[in-house]
Amino acid sequence: MANKPPTDKAPHTTLQRGKACLRCRKRKMKCDGVKPACQQCTRAKKPDACEYDDGKGKTRTQIMRETIARLERRVRELEDPEYVSPAVTLYDPHGHSRSGSSGSSIGSPDSSFLSVSHSPFPSGSPTSPAAAWIQVRFHHSYSPSVLNVPSPSPSPFLSETVYYEEPRSHLPISVEFSTLLLDIFAPHQQQCGLGISIQRIRESLHRPPSEQPHPVLLNSIYLWACFVSRPEPLCQQEDLYLRHVLETLPDALKSTDKLVDVIQASCLLSMYYLANGRMCEGGYHASAAAALAVQAGLSRDVFQHDLWLPTCRFEDFDLKPVKSSIQEGSRILAFWQIFALDRFWNIISCPWPQEMSDYETGLVNRCTSIPPIRAFLNGDVSSGGFTPMVLRAKASALLAQADVVANHSGVKQNGRFSDEQTNLDHTIGLFLSMLVPINQLNQVIPEEKQSLILAHTLANCATIHLHRAAAHDSSLSFEKCSHAARACVTVMKQINDQDYPFLDPVLAPCWSNVADHLVMELDTLESAWPIMSTSEVRDELNIILHVMTMFSTRYPVVTPALNKLQKRLLS
Repeated sequence: MANKPPTDKAPHTTLQRGKACLRCRKRKMKCDGVKPACQQCTRAKKPDACEYDDGKGKTRTQIMRETIARLERRVRELEDPEYVSPAVTLYDPHGHSRSGSSGSSIGSPDSSFLSVSHSPFPSGSPTSPAAAWIQVRFHHSYSPSVLNVPSPSPSPFLSETVYYEEPRSHLPISVEFSTLLLDIFAPHQQQCGLGISIQRIRESLHRPPSEQPHPVLLNSIYLWACFVSRPEPLCQQEDLYLRHVLETLPDALKSTDKLVDVIQASCLLSMYYLANGRMCEGGYHASAAAALAVQAGLSRDVFQHDLWLPTCRFEDFDLKPVKSSIQEGSRILAFWQIFALDRFWNIISCPWPQEMSDYETGLVNRCTSIPPIRAFLNGDVSSGGFTPMVLRAKASALLAQADVVANHSGVKQNGRFSDEQTNLDHTIGLFLSMLVPINQLNQVIPEEKQSLILAHTLANCATIHLHRAAAHDSSLSFEKCSHAARACVTVMKQINDQDYPFLDPVLAPCWSNVADHLVMELDTLESAWPIMSTSEVRDELNIILHVMTMFSTRYPVVTPALNKLQKRLLS
């Protein structure tokens, strides 16, 4: 007994209950309790996995599991609109020890990263929208390190711990997620008519709030980013950002230095409503934006500062003189955005819009003695160039003027209406002749193609508007309407699947007008005697039907016209 080595007496190696590391406790191995890593974990080359639950704080595993649980709950919120997020987070410090092993689920090969059980798409699919949205949410709320957390199994951990968390809807979103939404919106900027530098907005996110665009504009952009993401799960956030826009709008109106942001946001909001077929709300916000633009003096010569002094009626909306060409360009682009949306017919002396990059370099076209719109309608179709924003503005001007002239059809004093009609016909023809021909649309870059689709369609619809009232009685007017309608159908033939997400929602009522005229042709042919062939007209209407059907998946505004055309073709 005396020769027995003292090392066999090892009472000092017996740890107090609960002092072993979590990894040894799970595997029921003897632990020496050495920190920061015990001998067992060191031998297994897993020193980072050696953690102690000594009650003094949460372990990395506990923090990870809580984070994962929050992610799972957030996914559930996104997938189930009826799910109501609780308001407070309660943490049970004994919950993990009762579960048997706080690390039992980490690294489980049978577990899935996040529960997407409500999704109609298979969670393992790399193209699953739910999977894509999960990645988006990581960038939204959590640090990149969370992305490497192994998957938890649906363990007793979730069943024993109750989680309540204050809703995140009113908290500022992260710069990473804001940037992601801006990247989603950027390719669709043109179809919204928004003249703004997305890159400048990205850069502003790293500056104080006072140097950023007003939240109402940012939320409007985020709203559109969600909208154009349909049917991806991101679109489930539309209601959230729509609410943000409506809530921040009153506050934005209080600061005149952010008035341009308000006008641009109101235009985006109006376009959103119109694209979704909510015509009353869309018209309301378009009118509000137009009123603000007039009160702010954006339709006057922004380079003659004495003209910026408002009358007493608009005292609350005085804008400070521009400090840079960029600010000057923002005001010009904001005006043309609302002009294309709301058909301004005041005396407009604001110069044609340019690319934002031109304003950033200080290249600003000054006004001439003749207002651009007046000069354009008088036949100066090339002035101002043919950028997407200019094409949108010019084509909108033609359509609006056609409506004005057509409404004067009952006032033909001294041949005035006839002259106006002839002059506008001539201007429309000149404008169309300056555009890339329809049969060459697939040879230009996508951004130019989409703006040309809009320009060709609006200009030809202007002809239909101009002559449709007389088409029943005048063979010449009927022929002009038919030629314009068929030109629009030819444009539709050039649209491919990749174009639809980037087309302007205003095309919906234009296509409806084209369909109405061709249906009138069909009615005439079907009632004629002797019987005449209707196959050509029906083929053209079927092309319109196909385009409207594809368009309706993103823009419900076209649905009534689509249903009407379907019903007529089936009769």
